[in-house]
Amino acid sequence: MLGLRGVGKTVLLNLIREEAEASGIYTLSVEASENQSLPSILAPRLHTVLLKLSRRRAAKELAQRALRGLAGFVRALKVKYRDIEVGLDTDPEPGLADNGNLESDLQELLEAIGAAARADATCVAFFFDELQYVPEEQLEALIIALHRISQRRLPVVMLGAGLPQVRGRMGKAKSYAERLFDFSDIGPLLPEDARLALAKPARGENVEIEPRALDEIVSKTRCYPYFLQEWGKHVWDVAERSPITVSDVEIATRQVVADLDQSFFLVRFDRLSPAEKKYLRAMAQLGEGPHRSGEVAQKLNRLVTSLAPVRSQLINKGMIWSPSHGDTAFTVPMFDEFMRRIMPGDEWLSSI
Repeated sequence: MLGLRGVGKTVLLNLIREEAEASGIYTLSVEASENQSLPSILAPRLHTVLLKLSRRRAAKELAQRALRGLAGFVRALKVKYRDIEVGLDTDPEPGLADNGNLESDLQELLEAIGAAARADATCVAFFFDELQYVPEEQLEALIIALHRISQRRLPVVMLGAGLPQVRGRMGKAKSYAERLFDFSDIGPLLPEDARLALAKPARGENVEIEPRALDEIVSKTRCYPYFLQEWGKHVWDVAERSPITVSDVEIATRQVVADLDQSFFLVRFDRLSPAEKKYLRAMAQLGEGPHRSGEVAQKLNRLVTSLAPVRSQLINKGMIWSPSHGDTAFTVPMFDEFMRRIMPGDEWLSSI
């Protein structure tokens, strides 16, 4: 079991999933959200996988039993989690994953699925993105179920991806999570790799990029993969001839920043309450960060303790994270610059 967190996580998760599918592994692609329960996310995807397994002669009987377990799981939890909408045409098996307790029911259900996969000499792999949005109680149930699967050596695995706070949230949900999972940080590219990511495909089209232009893009993007893609696209569209120059990058930068402000950044900003916006604006006033929580509180002329709920909400929304105790950092680069653009001057201070 592996937990991924950081920059480029979704891209890497999808690449691994494609490799797994090519090897004959049954995969479930799952993306958590703030407004959906874990059972409602898992149920329809588990149904699809179990239908496939039930068509395999070696696994048919056990897969059908797992389908009956899924039917009981859905029926028992529909009342508690009102967002479960999957329709099943299988009658439940009394006593199998149907007592209405997510922790025990999920264990029993995954054990039944694992038994079916083992009978078919294959594996079921969960590819779970945005893990930070799974509520702590439900995350705990998932960790316990996977721990049980690991103890029984059943072929069910999970590769999870999320923002940097994932490790802390999983450790808080279950203290043994850090022993159960391997956590890998996926940070920005190295500068030389960032340059190569831009220069190599350009050369494939017989286009060169001046070294100073590459340096400028690397500096602007902080080697963040998504931003490299955005700058690469706009620079390509702007440049009229080879080689691509610093002037091309300067023109493209204005376009990229405008596009990011209206999409990538604004989507995040629009999810914030007024208090959360002020907290992030105070962070931005201090610079890129990370910053001590006391520094942010001082900028807002507030006590650290009074701002703890706002900070916690921002962490839950994936806007900030804590690289170390008492420190606070933005989860994506350049968000401090955006906050200063969208809340300019000192007017935001007067509304505190």
